[in-house]
Amino acid sequence: MTSVDHGFTSRNLVRNQAIGNRSGDPLPRLLTQLLERAGTGSTVLHATSRPWASALFQGRRHIIVLALEGVDASTRADRFADGIEEAQWNLNRHFVADITIDDQRPTDNGVQIELAALTIEDW
Repeated sequence: MTSVDHGFTSRNLVRNQAIGNRSGDPLPRLLTQLLERAGTGSTVLHATSRPWASALFQGRRHIIVLALEGVDASTRADRFADGIEEAQWNLNRHFVADITIDDQRPTDNGVQIELAALTIEDW
């Protein structure tokens, strides 16, 4: 018979820390840094994260939709997108292997940006 100790505690779940020998999801830290890059008047409309693996690596695939509002939203969106593929991200035990802007469209109040990112566990 096999016994399992999941190591689940409310502290781990609330703070998004690693549970057992697994790394925590880097999405919350990535969202924080994306919002800082987007500037004041930016919000996350939608964010999902799911496991991803290849023969050599494991990580997570993220889909994120941001709203940039205000009269300067278009200018901020252009600045946000400029060089995002080469940007440096500070993620605990992960690194951003790929990040792309899939869609950028105007809205009544500003601009909506949809992006995809792949984070890989850094061993």
